[in-house]
Amino acid sequence: MGMEWFRDLAIVILGFGVTIVAICIGILAIMLYRKLKPILDSAKSTVKRVENISATVEEEVSRPLAQLAAFVQGVRQAASLFSGFAKRRQGGRDG
Repeated sequence: MGMEWFRDLAIVILGFGVTIVAICIGILAIMLYRKLKPILDSAKSTVKRVENISATVEEEVSRPLAQLAAFVQGVRQAASLFSGFAKRRQGGRDG
């Protein structure tokens, strides 16, 4: 038995070892996937619910508030414009 025989034996043993490790990693990956799949599905449904809630809040609360704020800003600008006209007229009469 020469050195080549021990080399070949080591290659065969390492080949079996790597194969067994690869099979174990595959089995662990499948087990992990089966454990995490319900959690991922639950997370997806929760995200969908949050998206629906945020869309509803945007439609029912944010848009009307933005429209109200725009209206109030327009009223302020109109009042500012009219008060500017009133100040100019008073200044013109007194001066």
